[in-house]
This record gives sequence, C-alpha cells and structure tokens, in this order.
Amino acid sequence: MATNLVLQVEGMSCNHCVNSVENAVRGLNGADTVKVNLEAGTVEVAYNEDIVNDQQIKDAIEEQGYDVK
Repeated sequence: MATNLVLQVEGMSCNHCVNSVENAVRGLNGADTVKVNLEAGTVEVAYNEDIVNDQQIKDAIEEQGYDVK
C-alpha cells in the first residue's frame, strides 16, 4: 500500500525545476509516483514506506537546491 506525502517546496520557478525534482524523487527506490505543481509549489509523492521514508524524499529534493518546508 502506498503512502502519500505532499511537501511545500520553495525555489521552483520553471519546467527545469520540475524535471529536476521529479527525476530526483523518481530515482529513489520505493517512490511510485511524483507530481509537481509548480504554481502551488508542491510536490506530491506516493511511496512505499517499507522501502523509502519521507526524510529521504525531502533530502533528494533539497540536494537539487530547493527548500522543503
């Protein structure tokens, strides 16, 4: 069963930002779906919490240079 997480992410301003965040999160084993809403500044992730946790997802986004609130 997937766990859903919605994060507020600051610093995303264009499609390159969207792609960077999506690719970083998709690269995590256990992350199933990633939806970035650029206008709202949110990232929604469905993931398997037996494989990956919310902190690892946040870290992957922050490693791309964005602030997770």
